[in-house]
Amino acid sequence: MERMVRVKGGEIWTDDSGEFGGDGLPLVLLHPGVADSRVWDGILPRLAQGRRVIRYDARGYGRSPAPTASFSLVDDLSAVLDHFGIARAVLAGSSMGGTTAIGLALGDPARVAGLALLVPGITGNPDFLMAEFTAEVGRLAQAGDMDGIVALVKRTSAAAGAGGDDLEAEALVRAVIPAWFAVHPHQVPDPPAFDRLGELDVPCVLALGERDDPEVVRCNEEMAARIPGCRLVRLRGSDHFPTLRDPDAVVDIIREAYAAAR
Repeated sequence: MERMVRVKGGEIWTDDSGEFGGDGLPLVLLHPGVADSRVWDGILPRLAQGRRVIRYDARGYGRSPAPTASFSLVDDLSAVLDHFGIARAVLAGSSMGGTTAIGLALGDPARVAGLALLVPGITGNPDFLMAEFTAEVGRLAQAGDMDGIVALVKRTSAAAGAGGDDLEAEALVRAVIPAWFAVHPHQVPDPPAFDRLGELDVPCVLALGERDDPEVVRCNEEMAARIPGCRLVRLRGSDHFPTLRDPDAVVDIIREAYAAAR
């Protein structure tokens, strides 16, 4: 069921597969910054078999209105869980969504039963700034070159689609570029997490894409090494869009994290 959920100073579009009988934990899907929640469309039916699945669009992305007040991604995740009366859930987060999942697991560990992290980002890593990428996006935006921004993302984050049309990845990126600029003035960064990864006490599977940006790959390797008991999965044919490049592996990874949840 689709509905708009009130959060502090705004609202968020959500999609709830419905109540699941028994004691099963809900699964919450958190999308990356290079796409909105439609990135889960291809695997959602399989993930919803036998479990309740909730996904949502972060503020400004997809079907969620652009923010008009200060907010944090972790606070919004907590608000969504509160709205649905969820005390504890398994979180599957891709890139930006992985950053949010880790933030909640550190800030309110009682609410997180398991983590499936797909090419995750992280706050507080001084070596993971991607300053050149950010500066280039700003330069292209100032010039009004949206096609240039899409091409930049395809070169750095969508290398697995090089040589083909890669229309699905391109459409997802093109749709969220306005969100980057709408969100920037209002988003409050969540607390640094990189140096606290050793505090995580939750079953965790982390998947990196071997054809992702090398800086992301290095960061993901270090993250997996710092998280106690984390299993690292290398997706050889994937980049920053694992749900498009290797959906079967992503389903297996999320199911593994869900089965290990406590």
